[in-house]
Amino acid sequence: MRKLILAISMLAFAGSVAVADPILDRQALMKERGKIAGGLSKVVKGENPFDAAAVMTSLQALQANAEKLDIDALFPAGSDTGDTTAAPKIWQDMAGFKATHDKYLADVKAAVAAAPADVDALKAQFNTIGGDCGTCHETYRIKKD
Repeated sequence: MRKLILAISMLAFAGSVAVADPILDRQALMKERGKIAGGLSKVVKGENPFDAAAVMTSLQALQANAEKLDIDALFPAGSDTGDTTAAPKIWQDMAGFKATHDKYLADVKAAVAAAPADVDALKAQFNTIGGDCGTCHETYRIKKD
C-alpha cells in the first residue's frame, strides 16, 4: 500500500513539473525580487529607518531569490512568446544574459558578505545591485508601454 501511495505521489509530482509554465514561474520570481528590492529602496531613500537586521534579512532574501533563477529552466527555447516582457535578445545572446545574471548574483552575495552597518553602506551596495537590474532590463526586457 505504501508503495502504491508513493508511486501515485511521484506521478502527481512529475505531472505537475511537466506542466510548469516557465513564463509564469520567472514572472513570479521577478515579482518577488522587485518586492524585496522595493523594501530596500525605501530604506535607501529614507522612507523607512535603517535596521541592520532587517536589511540583512532582505539582502539574504535577495540572494536566495537570485540563486533560484535557473536560466535554462526558466528561459527555455520557445518561451519567448506569449504574455512575457522577456526580449528576444535573451535567446540571441544567452551567454551574455547568463553573464549579466552572474554579475548580479555576485554583487548581491558581496552585499550580504559586507553586512552594511549603516544606510550609506547600503546605498553604495544597492546602487551597484540596482545598476545590474537596470543593465538587464535595458538589454533583455521589452519596455512596457
